[in-house]
Amino acid sequence: MDAFVFYAREDLKLGSGFGTAIESRGGGAVKKELETLAYLGMSEAKITSAGTMQAKHIIHACGPKFQEAGVEPKLRKCIESALEAASKASLQTVAFPTMGTGFYGVPLDLCAKVMLEVIGKFLAQQSSVREVIICVLDNREFKAFQSKLQAN
Repeated sequence: MDAFVFYAREDLKLGSGFGTAIESRGGGAVKKELETLAYLGMSEAKITSAGTMQAKHIIHACGPKFQEAGVEPKLRKCIESALEAASKASLQTVAFPTMGTGFYGVPLDLCAKVMLEVIGKFLAQQSSVREVIICVLDNREFKAFQSKLQAN
């Protein structure tokens, strides 16, 4: 895997959960690199190394939180920004989690719809990105994406 996407905070602090895993598994290099970037605007994405992890890069993408206004267009732009960053860096394989569906409260059905639409449209264009993997954590997430795929 060339890169995986991390649903980042604006201040680029790794925080808890997946952030803690990135810091402990990637070593201090990722945290130090993030400190040089300082800030990430809503729906923006930036790439860092992945430190000592097997992936080469982490794409830090800032998406909508909780139930703020404009969740769908912000999520759409967040995913597009992550894919564009991967393409700009000439990456070929990218893994995405379900974007924002945990702590940040993005509805799973909306996430599945937006991710599949944006990724499908992006892969149809000319780009270095050849493969996108959506990583789901459980059967509930799997079923949401499966139902959206079957509806198309």
